Order: sequence, then C-alpha cells, then structure tokens
Amino acid sequence: MNDEQEKPASDENQIIAERREKLKALRAKGNAYPNDFFRQQFAAEVVEKYEGFDRDALDLNPVQVAVAGRMMLKRVMGKASFATIQDMSGHIQLYLTDSFPGKTEHEAFKHWDIGDFLGVEGVLFKTKTGEVTVRVRKVKLLSKALRPLPDKFHGLTDQELRYRQRYVDLTMNEETRLRFVQRTRIIQALRSFLILRRYLEVETPMMQPIPGGAAARPFVTHHNALDMDLYLRIAPELYLKRLVVGSFEKVFELNRNFRNEGISTRHNPEFTMLEFYAAYTDYKYLMGFIEAMLAQVAQDALGTKTITYQGTEIDLTKPYARLTITEAIKKFHPEYDDALLNDRERVIAKLQELGATYKPADGIGGLQLSLFEATTEQLLVQPTFIIDYPAEVSPLARRSDKNPEVTERFELYIAGREIANGFSELNDPDDQAARFFEQARQKEAGDAEAMHYDADYIRALEYGMPPTAGAGIGVDRLVMLYTDTPSIRDVILFPHLRPE
Repeated sequence: MNDEQEKPASDENQIIAERREKLKALRAKGNAYPNDFFRQQFAAEVVEKYEGFDRDALDLNPVQVAVAGRMMLKRVMGKASFATIQDMSGHIQLYLTDSFPGKTEHEAFKHWDIGDFLGVEGVLFKTKTGEVTVRVRKVKLLSKALRPLPDKFHGLTDQELRYRQRYVDLTMNEETRLRFVQRTRIIQALRSFLILRRYLEVETPMMQPIPGGAAARPFVTHHNALDMDLYLRIAPELYLKRLVVGSFEKVFELNRNFRNEGISTRHNPEFTMLEFYAAYTDYKYLMGFIEAMLAQVAQDALGTKTITYQGTEIDLTKPYARLTITEAIKKFHPEYDDALLNDRERVIAKLQELGATYKPADGIGGLQLSLFEATTEQLLVQPTFIIDYPAEVSPLARRSDKNPEVTERFELYIAGREIANGFSELNDPDDQAARFFEQARQKEAGDAEAMHYDADYIRALEYGMPPTAGAGIGVDRLVMLYTDTPSIRDVILFPHLRPE
C-alpha cells in the first residue's frame, strides 16, 4: 500500500466521507482530539543537530526525542513504514515497524491520512542514505484532517485560492512560509533599530472622530453607545505628534492603517506602516537615518545589505540620490526642459497627451508632481530621495525657509515604488490652521481625499511643539522589496479579496 499521493481532486467529496467514517470510529473509542502530548524538540532542529553524527555514534548513544507535526508523506511496506512530519521548523522522517511501536499501533498508523497531526516519541538513527530518522517507540494521532491536502507535486497552484486558503498555502509551500518568517524578522529588526535609539513604542487610536495624517478616503463605522460616526485610521500621524507636544520626544508606532481605495499589486485597503517622530531633527537628518535603518534591517533580517529585486541588484549601503521633482523628470526625460516644466498649460497638455490623471485646479507644483508620477516614478530603481515637495500637496510639512512654495519633505523610491514619506513637521499653529482650511475647502469642492479641519490638533500645536521631523515607511512594500516579491498580496497573510 502506498499513500504517498492523494486521490484526484474530483474525488474530494468521497475522500472527506471516508475520513469522516474514520473520525466516527475514533470517536467511538474515546477522545478523537486528545491534548495530552507535549513536544520536546522541533523537527528541523533535531535534524540539523545530529546530521553530522555517524550511524554508529547514534546507535551507541541513543538520543530520545518527542516531536510532533502534520504528516506530509507516508510509505507503507508491509511490516515497516516510513513517514515524514512537518512542524514550524521543517521536516523529520519517521520509521515504524510491527516491533516498534508494535503491531497494534503500526496497524492503526496504516489507516491514518496525509494531513493528520501526529505526536511521536522515539530514538534517532540514520538510514543507509544518511537521513536522520526517528525510530518510533510511541505514536499518537492528535488531530484528524478531514479534507485532503493538494497533490504534493503540484501544491496549491491557483493564485487566488492560495490567498483565500492561506492555511493550505503555508502548509504546502515552503517559499510562502519562509517569506512570512522573513516578514516577522523585518518587523522585529525595524522595532529593534528604533528602540536601541531611545524611541518609545506607543499605540494610538484606530477609530478616530476625524481622519487625519494623510490624503485618503476613509472607512466609516458607527459607535452605538456614543451615537457617533468614527473613521478607521488612515494614518497615526496627528496623534503621534500630539505625543511630541506632550514631551514624548522620540516615538514610533507599527500600525495598521485603512484606506478605502482600489486594490492593486501595490495597494491593499488594510496595510502596515511604521511611523516615527523625533524632536530637534529635520528632514535632512531623517534621510540619513532611514539610509542607515534600511541597510541595518536588511543585514539583521536577511544577512546582507545588498538585495536583488526582480533581477536587479540594489545596494542599500550607498548614499541615496537626492533629486527634486523637476530634477528627476529632467534626468530621465531630457526633452522636458525648465521652460516646459514651469509652464502650467504645457504641463497640462503633456498630462493629457499621456492620459495621466491630475487635478485641474492644481498649481504648477501639483501638476509637476502628477507628471513625475506618470513619467518618472517607476524608473527610480536604485534608492532615491525625491525632495522639496510643493506646499500645495504637503499640508502637514514645514515650508522651506528659502522658498515658501516648497516644503522640507522627501519621498523615498526604490524599485520604482514609494517606500517612505517624511518631512520636517509643521509646528506653526497658524500656518497649519490655514492649510487645514484650504483642505476643508477642497473637500467641499468634491475632493474626497482632502483632509478635515482638526481643531484639537491645532489646540495641541498652540501649546507648542518643538522642531520635529517624522517619517512613515510602508512595511508591506518594504517586505516586498526585501523578499523579491512583486505583489503586495504575497506579503499579507490574508489579503482582501472579492467574495467567493
């Protein structure tokens, strides 16, 4: 008998029925889902520790183990059987015979299925091919799998099904498991980098009476007891800066944000951001800080400061280029000279020629930004800071002392995607109030993404906020970059999808 392969998918209902009959028999004998087995070792760690031992050494000095996991392979050969179980660390092979664990237990094992969870006690030995294996002394069925796993040779190949049934994807695809382990390590490295530099991790509201901190369309919910509408957070920025006012001079939050926008390979309505703020710094300081952060996080999480994304090598240690919007456009498109870029009508004509989206009421700065996004953003493969954004599209950023039409703001682009956004914070309450009024005017004119007027935030600024700089880093996009993943859905465990 060879159960290494499951039956065809067309027989899934029959397989489920057969497995339910097995479960029925288990229930008749007692508790079908026991919880009295306690694992002592992880599978792959056992293999790694003892794979350097020779066969005789293991035979002379028996190593007792107690491992557990999901059965992924099974080969029954009369009086002996081999199986492989998988836990969170990896795999280990099992060997069972009529002698050990005994004829009764071995016979029961023969009727268990791929996907079942087993608890195993035994001693290690090496097969003739040198594979570290558990000679089973005791084996117990811990949890019955009623649905069959996909064929082991093909895995779960339907991409949308992998997103919907991530639990199966994680079971069948080692690449998927590794990617999400790397995601965890990246987030841990980001957190450690900031904590070591005296940043305080905080938590701010996810339901807010006024959505702020970004230009985005929010999700709306209703609080019954207070009888008031609330908005799911689009950004934690204004709350984090309230904390700077309150003397928490270095703060950060790893947070979930929610934006009621389209879904694409770079956008999910629920996503993870890192935002951090430091008093007595400016946007130039933050650019250097982020350069150091991204290189160190890559080293800590991946073991290298040079990554490869979609076939292109990216060195995170080199000083990143710093260009204004118009400098970047001219670098990649020399045909766009200063005369064109500073002529509002000609820029609009170019945008229309390209079929690009733009806001007709925008000034020259906003139109230049639209042209940059349409022509140049995707060409910024190596790390590049785009700096000095127009004030009209930066309602929370401090104006430049040299030119009040632009702000001390940057966006970091790598592999053609925005990775970070930061600026010297606007701490002048009167200037901020005027900008909020302008945002409110745009909202009344039909711009659903314009900001609300936040009177409490203005009141906070009136108590005084020290000179401060802050930035946000898109964690999902950073994970995409570091794991060489082209779609955001592949780095979010449960991405949003249309109903089945």
